[in-house]
Amino acid sequence: MEVIFDPLKIVQEFDKFLGEKSIEFSAVVIGGSALALLGIVRRGTRDVDLLDTSIPEDVKAAASDFAKLHGIAETWLNSGPASLARDLPSDWKARVQPLFTGKNLELWTLDRIDLIRSKLWAMCDRMRDLEDLVALAPTEDELTQAVNWIKPLDANPGWPAHVDTAVSILRRRLGRV
Repeated sequence: MEVIFDPLKIVQEFDKFLGEKSIEFSAVVIGGSALALLGIVRRGTRDVDLLDTSIPEDVKAAASDFAKLHGIAETWLNSGPASLARDLPSDWKARVQPLFTGKNLELWTLDRIDLIRSKLWAMCDRMRDLEDLVALAPTEDELTQAVNWIKPLDANPGWPAHVDTAVSILRRRLGRV
């Protein structure tokens, strides 16, 4: 069973750990860890998802050593969702926001609308992201923007109706129906 950890505590500790190894690293964080670091959700996580296509080898090795010391999964720092970067609007990098600035670790995250887009897309694939979207409390305009972005991303003819159903569930949870 993977250990759930406090993202802020782990990020702060990893910053110190990188300093001990004279390694500097900057990355874009998404998902639940980003929302926790922003203070939008108050829960632990199993990993820190990066939107970076590759993590340098020295950082990978440091993250692996760090995981062993802290009893967390070796994949706690990962670029699993990196493919999202190719589907986000082309100007997403111009809108990233600071998330954490340490001595050796600098983390950024997507702006609010891109976080909502990414979380809604994830929710359409797995409903467990519903609570994160409820915490984000997107406006109707933000939901419309996210839906308009998501619908063309899947070629399945049933996808648009599926997205509409997921958004209906979200609206109900937000008390808008």
